[in-house]
Amino acid sequence: MNSSTPTKSTNLNLLNFKNVSIRTFWITSISFFMCFFAWFGIVPFMPDVVKELGLTPDQKWNSIILAVSGTVFARLLIGKLCDKYGPRICYTWLLVLGAIPVVLCGLVQTPLQFLICRLFIGFIGASFVITQVHTSLMFAPNIVGTANATSAGWGNLGGGANRLGMPLIAAMVVSFGIAEGEAWRYSMVIAGTICFFMGILYYLFTQDTPEGNIKELREAGKMVTTKKDQIGFLKVLKDYRIWILFVVYAASFGIELTVYGTMDDYLQNTFQLERITAGNIVLSFALMNIFARTLGGFFGDKFGKLKGLRGRVLFLSFILTLQGIILVSFSLTTSIVIGFVFLILFSLSVQMAEGATFSVVPFINKKAIGSVSGIVGAGGNVGAFLAAILLKSKSSVAEKAAIAANEGLGEDIINSAQAAASSAAVSQGYLIIGFIVVVTGIVALAIKFSNEDEKIADTELKQSLGKLATANN
Repeated sequence: MNSSTPTKSTNLNLLNFKNVSIRTFWITSISFFMCFFAWFGIVPFMPDVVKELGLTPDQKWNSIILAVSGTVFARLLIGKLCDKYGPRICYTWLLVLGAIPVVLCGLVQTPLQFLICRLFIGFIGASFVITQVHTSLMFAPNIVGTANATSAGWGNLGGGANRLGMPLIAAMVVSFGIAEGEAWRYSMVIAGTICFFMGILYYLFTQDTPEGNIKELREAGKMVTTKKDQIGFLKVLKDYRIWILFVVYAASFGIELTVYGTMDDYLQNTFQLERITAGNIVLSFALMNIFARTLGGFFGDKFGKLKGLRGRVLFLSFILTLQGIILVSFSLTTSIVIGFVFLILFSLSVQMAEGATFSVVPFINKKAIGSVSGIVGAGGNVGAFLAAILLKSKSSVAEKAAIAANEGLGEDIINSAQAAASSAAVSQGYLIIGFIVVVTGIVALAIKFSNEDEKIADTELKQSLGKLATANN
């Protein structure tokens, strides 16, 4: 999949809606936002779901794990499909089909049905890959990192905005006379319906590349794909750099998902915060996606201008290592004030690391951007899965031991002991994860580019900067 650099946008002028690249940027970002909004839409209602469906603690944890597991396979598949059919068609079908399990989640009657829906809802998490492929095809090398990071950050914001948005939808539903206990069901149906209509909007108002859609370009002979131009998926898999980036994204986005997914309970158990207060703190960190990811892509582009492709890797290594150090520091904190400061720094660094990752991805293999983006994107969910398993295992063992040790001493004492045990276990888990992230940051330095790749990137960068200068004069 390839498009000529001169036709790609060299700036991110967000108000230039006549520009196909900017228009696509907005639509793909909004679609991504809605996918993440629906993907994690059930989270604010979990207490209601647990009560109504009678979920056990294990089933509750399994629903979290299933939600990120389904995305792994979807991201691996969708990247290859983007290379073959283009991002426009892939996003259309993902939104339309992905809306089905979101709607069905509002209709479930048993724990098994709920778990199955959570698994398939996870498939819409593959929207991230299409978003990154589409922005990579629409923007020139001088701005592609910033464009990728911004679209991803604003889309990822949906995973936090749902904490505020879904209760508002539920309140609206209740105002129409629906019982509060049923509001979560209607909210999921509404979220799924919006995703469905976004799929139609995507099909009508976007195109694959600045020159047009992949299918039409091939039929017109404007996009020739010979065997020499085609990159087999197996060949893509053999590139060691992709697997380093796979681990890097597992250590950034994957850890962000797990930390934010467990932080509410951790803040309550460790610092005795109220549930609403803890939830608002986590929401505020998620809202940092508005600018934090963009900063990662921005500095990736800046280092790329100064030091070439190697510069992008150096910045990625630095910010990821810093993220790990901050998480280690947070895990050892017993003061809410100091902990709050470290949480701000963690949120900033982890989201910058995500943005920096996809300032490198577009340069790994330009003939297989979709496949590369899909593999790296899947790494994020693998990281979330493994981190969730680690925290679940440590917390479960500690809580069961605390309950057994305090059996017969009263419910309040047992609950207090259980909370303290969970806090200590999760703290140890964060510590371990933090050290792993530091090691991953160092390993990222092993990503290398050939002299030829550096020269091609330098030439394309100069061309895009020249076009930008001409447009500004």
